[in-house]
Amino acid sequence: MAFHYDKDAAGIVTVTMDMEGPANTMGPHSVALMLDTLTRLEAEDGLTGVVITSAKKTFFAGGDINTIFATDGDTVGQMMPFLIENKGLLRRLEKLPVPVVAAINGAALGGGFEICLACNHRIAVAKAGIVGLPEVNLGILPAAGGIVRTIALIGLERGLPVVTEGQQYAPDKALKLGLIDQVVDSPDALVPAAKAWIAANPQAAVQPWDRPGFTYPGGNSETPANRMLISLAPVLLHNRTRGRLPAPEVILDIAVNSTRMGFEAALVAESRGFMKLVTSPESKAAITTFFFGMNQVRSGRFRPHGPAWTAENSAVLGAGMMGAGIAWAHAAKGLPVHLRDTTLENAAKGKGYSESLAAQAVKRGRMTDEAAATLLNRITPTDRLDFAPVDIVVEAVFEDIPLKERVITETFGLISETGIYGTNTSTLPITELARAAPDPSRFIGIHFFSPVDKMQLVELIAGEKTSEDTIRKAYDYCVQIGKIPIVINDSRGFFTSRVFSTFLDEGQALVHDGMAPAAVERAAWKVGMPVGPLQVMDEVSLLLIKKVHDTNMDLDKRLPDNLYKTKNAFSEAIAFDMVARGRGGRKYGGGFYDYAPDGSRSFWPGLADYARGNRPIPFEDAMDRILYRQVIEALRCLDEGVLRSETEANIGSIFAIGFPGWTGGVLQYVRFVGIDRFKARAAELAEQYGSRFAIAPGVFEKLRESPRSTAA
Repeated sequence: MAFHYDKDAAGIVTVTMDMEGPANTMGPHSVALMLDTLTRLEAEDGLTGVVITSAKKTFFAGGDINTIFATDGDTVGQMMPFLIENKGLLRRLEKLPVPVVAAINGAALGGGFEICLACNHRIAVAKAGIVGLPEVNLGILPAAGGIVRTIALIGLERGLPVVTEGQQYAPDKALKLGLIDQVVDSPDALVPAAKAWIAANPQAAVQPWDRPGFTYPGGNSETPANRMLISLAPVLLHNRTRGRLPAPEVILDIAVNSTRMGFEAALVAESRGFMKLVTSPESKAAITTFFFGMNQVRSGRFRPHGPAWTAENSAVLGAGMMGAGIAWAHAAKGLPVHLRDTTLENAAKGKGYSESLAAQAVKRGRMTDEAAATLLNRITPTDRLDFAPVDIVVEAVFEDIPLKERVITETFGLISETGIYGTNTSTLPITELARAAPDPSRFIGIHFFSPVDKMQLVELIAGEKTSEDTIRKAYDYCVQIGKIPIVINDSRGFFTSRVFSTFLDEGQALVHDGMAPAAVERAAWKVGMPVGPLQVMDEVSLLLIKKVHDTNMDLDKRLPDNLYKTKNAFSEAIAFDMVARGRGGRKYGGGFYDYAPDGSRSFWPGLADYARGNRPIPFEDAMDRILYRQVIEALRCLDEGVLRSETEANIGSIFAIGFPGWTGGVLQYVRFVGIDRFKARAAELAEQYGSRFAIAPGVFEKLRESPRSTAA
């Protein structure tokens, strides 16, 4: 039996969940197992308590996402009987006449934590018992009583963030919130601690919400403090989701109203909310990318076959902002690094960046002084090149081809016989830079994003001669330092930079067409971009954007057979003209915005000079232009073979350039809208606003044929 049943001499039954497969999951099989177990417990003579634990590394992994993803309008009706039966079993569990303890040996997320909430007491292992209700991140909600019990357990003030934000809580944080009741140091201490609590609390068999006179912690929705919280919550939620995600709104409504109705009625409302969300395009998009897609990346589906590889030592060349960040990423994950610059002073300044990050971590209690010292000792600033060969070199000097070529030629010998050489660049073609490498098969593009310590994604770019062995090692290196790698074929501007440049260009196109700059920024915010295109350009610096453009134009002369395809005409007409007028961006005193000494900003009045349109731009058109321009560029990357998979495109677009998460990613958005509807809308935009929205024949067919991110 997959739920092992063991009764001790004191009358305490330990139920150890050990379903077939790597994890315990909620579905028809678990319902049958729970039914058999409860029937046996209810008939047990001399029962004094129950401990529920797991034989897996995790406690319980939650619902069967494959089944949830497959649910559509034709099959959704089959979900309600399952939800009712599952909830009924958890009600039977919490109404047993003896105390029930959840002994949480590993992660208890989603349905797993909902089982824990139906217990009278929850004990977790200090370093393993992560808990939470992450369903909202997949566009659905916890449908086994998670919302209703969380609010009943800890109240609206503390409970609303738990159910609407989908965070995962380490045991110490969960203990402070009241989500769990006790922490032990090791898995071996779990069951003994659970039995000790049962022995000390034989009368604790009734859940708080089942006791006469129960009141919600902090009061129900009618108390003054909660009324203010409830009035502000929708506004705060809208600011976070831009109104694009239905799940948080549905969860908020259920959570608030659960305090106004009986417990059983609230459970029914929760089930109805789940039924509403499970077939939504938002849930399909989220599950496709954030569950199936991320699992594919983390499992190495896009990694070339071969043995696992670990770098034992490394070097970063260039101690500027990017190089310093890369050195931190290495040291933070235990990889020793030589941080080299032209002067020891510059190299030491680069290490200073890590010293600052470590000091902040210590101040916030996230790192001890000893751990900080150990981390910093892994970084060796130097102005020399006489250290022993290393497993990986990351060149991170300025985006200047002659400079990079010289550095690559001079330093390629620093890698060991089995080592690899990576160049950190956002646009420069890897195949061209590889000409400077004595062995181009061991040369690869490694595009980090700024700030490196916060940005998870790394874009690996394979040149024409980059070997699969080098890609495999670079992939493993990224995982080793805690990054999410995607693999891209070489192209002028690669994938992320090409797509992101169109976002910036389309913002200027809207200004050119006569749309108010504030409305342009608002349209970008409304569709879910983190920051408006005009503000982004100011922060990045118009001067830097122009330098990248000029470099690519010089490359066009050098590479006549490989011209830069992504032409950003509006940047040339507006941003680059602004540079000529002395407006280089925020760092240089002003760009699209003027900046006051108090930190406030306002649009530069001179932007009116660039407006050429004389007709109003519908706000809906502006939002579509911002999204469609990026998606169409991604489709071109797919058509050209720059992209190797839809999954990597979707994850890369969200984690690297902030493409709106509600879409599921830049190519998933086409499926979100529907291929035929997207094609028709793109044609409308092309007719009204220009050929940049035109899509070459055959692109959609390639998308139709491309393997989707599914459970397979």
